[in-house]
Amino acid sequence: MGRMLRKANRRLQRSLQWIWQQEGTPRQRARGLAAGIFCGCFPIFGLQTLVGIALASVVRGNHLLAAAGTWISNPFTYLPLYWFNYRIGALLLGPGREWTGFDALQQEGFSQLGWSVLSRLLLGSSITGAVCAALGWWLSLNWLLQQERKR
Repeated sequence: MGRMLRKANRRLQRSLQWIWQQEGTPRQRARGLAAGIFCGCFPIFGLQTLVGIALASVVRGNHLLAAAGTWISNPFTYLPLYWFNYRIGALLLGPGREWTGFDALQQEGFSQLGWSVLSRLLLGSSITGAVCAALGWWLSLNWLLQQERKR
């Protein structure tokens, strides 16, 4: 068991090194990651990576790290992330129509939920995305600059 963990740890370290050694300055790489994290907080299934890369182009960030940043939302984090985003939006805009839960997403889809729910989800996603992107940018930039000073 210990041998398997060491092997997995080495693979993870190699993967992280590969990601962080992408082209661009530390600031460009941090901007790319932040763009991806921001887009990953939005409920645009299937388009998050494309929108993240487009946003990285606008802010002149690293495209590969933007794509990786969108992985903040994945099949394991969709429900908690979007529930949290909705709650943040509802806190600011008021409760709106009654939220029937995530079963409505499977049965009706976003188009049937109405503006009342969607507006709260998008506002919450914007706020959560901005906060997470700013935090991700700051943490990654400091880490990258520290790694650069060590060399």
